Amino acid sequence: MVTAIAYSSRYLEHNQSSHPENAERLKVIVDYIKNSRLSKKVDFINPKSVDDESILSVHSRDMVDTVKTLSETGGWIDFDTYVCKGSYDIAKLAAGGVVYLSEKVLSGDISNGFALVRPPGHHATKTQSMGFCLFNNVAIAANNITKSGKKVLIFDHDIHHGNGTQEIFYDRNDVMYQSFHLSPYYPGTGHVWEIGEREGKGYTVNAPLPMGAGDETLKRVLDEVFIPIARQFKPDIILISAGFDSHYLDQLGGLKLTASTFYEIIKKFQSVQSNMVCTLEGGYNLDLLGKLVSSEIEAMLGEDPSYIDYDIKEDVDGSSVVDDIKKSLGEYWNI
Repeated sequence: MVTAIAYSSRYLEHNQSSHPENAERLKVIVDYIKNSRLSKKVDFINPKSVDDESILSVHSRDMVDTVKTLSETGGWIDFDTYVCKGSYDIAKLAAGGVVYLSEKVLSGDISNGFALVRPPGHHATKTQSMGFCLFNNVAIAANNITKSGKKVLIFDHDIHHGNGTQEIFYDRNDVMYQSFHLSPYYPGTGHVWEIGEREGKGYTVNAPLPMGAGDETLKRVLDEVFIPIARQFKPDIILISAGFDSHYLDQLGGLKLTASTFYEIIKKFQSVQSNMVCTLEGGYNLDLLGKLVSSEIEAMLGEDPSYIDYDIKEDVDGSSVVDDIKKSLGEYWNI
C-alpha cells in the first residue's frame, strides 16, 4: 500500500508566465519531491482523462463549450482566468487525476494520494469558469464517487472560499463541504449562515476567518467543529482541496498558518477516514510550495514532518466563529 502522486507534464502546457497561477508552481513542487526523502516513498502515476459525460454531470454545456472553443486558439474567460491552446484537454486530464486517485483509493490499490494537477478547480461553478479555474476537479471526482452510493467529505483549506464546490453540492446530503477561508476576501462567499438548502441543509460548513487569524484559531475550529461533524457524517472518502495560499508567507494570503498546521490537518482527518485524496488548488510562494505539499504527503505516509516553520503567532483571535457556527449548525450536528 502506497501514497500515489498523480502528475502529467501536460499540466505544464496550461501556462501564462506573468500570471500567479502558472506552470512554475507545479515544477517546483515536483522537483522538490523528487529530490527529497519522499522520492523513494511515493509512486508517480500517469492520470487518465475524464470523459465529457463526467464533466457535464457537474457543469453546464455552455460552460464546457466556452472552454472548448477558447482552447482552440487561447484567450481569457474573465480578467483573471486564462485558457491556452489545448487547455480543454489539459483540464479534463486535471479532473481525471483526482478521479483516478479516488478510484484507486476506494478499490484498495493505494492507501491515499495527492493529485498534482492544474488548472485548479474549486472556484468553477455549475455554469462559470472563474478564479483561475476551468473545471471543478474535486467536484467531478466527488460526483463520480457518489454514483456508487458512497459519501464524500470535501475539506477546503485554500485562503479563498471554494464557491464553486459549495454551489455544486449545496442541495445534496451525500457530499459534505467544509471550508475555512479569509473573509472578507475573494470571491465573497462562505458565510457562516451558508449551510446548504433542501436535502443539503446542514451539509455545508463554513468558517470565515479574519485577517491575521492563524494556527491557534484554526485548531479550535478543527477540534470543535470540523472534526466532530466529519465523524458524525461518516464519509467513505475525504477529498482535500489543498490550497497553500493560507500559509503566512503567501503573497495572495492574509492568514497566519504554518506548515505544521497543514500536516496536522491531514493527521486529524485521517483519524476520521484513512481513505484520502488531496488535490492542488492555490498557493503561490514558489520557495515554499514544495515543502508545504510535502508536509501533507508526509502526514499521509505517517512520516514525521521534515519542515517546521518558525513559531508564528496570530494577530487576531478569530475563534468566535466557532460559536457562530454552532448556532447555525447545532440543530443538525452534535457540536
